[in-house]
Amino acid sequence: MDRRDEDERNQREARAILERVRQETEPQLGAGVEHILTRARAHLSAADVDPADRVEVLGTRIGRILGVVGFIVLALLLVMQLSQF
Repeated sequence: MDRRDEDERNQREARAILERVRQETEPQLGAGVEHILTRARAHLSAADVDPADRVEVLGTRIGRILGVVGFIVLALLLVMQLSQF
């Protein structure tokens, strides 16, 4: 029984080592994209303003969302202008 337990322990340890090596050698593209999306969501939801001041939170959210909408509209207008040439 001792030999079998030792073999199982060695196998678990080897699997854990292989898993760590796999995690360290894989490209970490997902983490960067997730970080960018998390920061954008926090920015648009006005997470950086005082949550006790509801008017400031609402005004900040509206302003930031209108800024994104304005950027999209201007980008579309630019694309339409450039496609006419």
